[in-house]
Amino acid sequence: MAKLTLTTFVSLDGVMQAPGGPDEDTTGGFEYGGWMVPFADDGLGAFINEVFDRSGAYLLGRRTYDIFSSYWPEVTDPQDPVAARLNTLPKHVVSRTLTEPEWENTTVVRGDVPAEVARLKEQTAEGELQIHGSGTLAQFLLAHGLIDEVNLIVHPVYLGRGRRLFADGGEPTAFELTGARTTGSGIAIHTYRPAGRARFGTFEQDV
Repeated sequence: MAKLTLTTFVSLDGVMQAPGGPDEDTTGGFEYGGWMVPFADDGLGAFINEVFDRSGAYLLGRRTYDIFSSYWPEVTDPQDPVAARLNTLPKHVVSRTLTEPEWENTTVVRGDVPAEVARLKEQTAEGELQIHGSGTLAQFLLAHGLIDEVNLIVHPVYLGRGRRLFADGGEPTAFELTGARTTGSGIAIHTYRPAGRARFGTFEQDV
């Protein structure tokens, strides 16, 4: 069974919306798209290549799928480690409205999403089943305990608004840190494994 992993860019205050460009996602009047670009460096590129090198299939939300499908099919360099895998490996997009995806090797996931995702984990024979971005889908699958590993790529910028990965109202969850590195521009890359529900205690002394 494949491991289901999530890789996402976030700001210091947890915003994941529109990291790659000003017009990527302006939902809610978001004006700060492209906030990760000034920090992109060789260290980040090396990590992203490592992640994609482990991929066996992709699971995407509709918005992220639309962003990817408008760009990556046009990157035809067979030496590009991201494009070469995205354009050839299976892609599964969760959507109620998409009926005829044009990007090669794409299937639409609908109906009982947790059951379908569990099935996709079982049928992905090699590599990871990977989520990239796809905030709404990621929140949903985290709540259902289906994500096995999270790569948080934390950029040294505070935005103050925008869609967050860990939104208010989520189930308190503990994570185990399994890897960490930093890049020259100050990006902190943390890899976590969900470790059950959060526990709570106190430092108060008995008197």
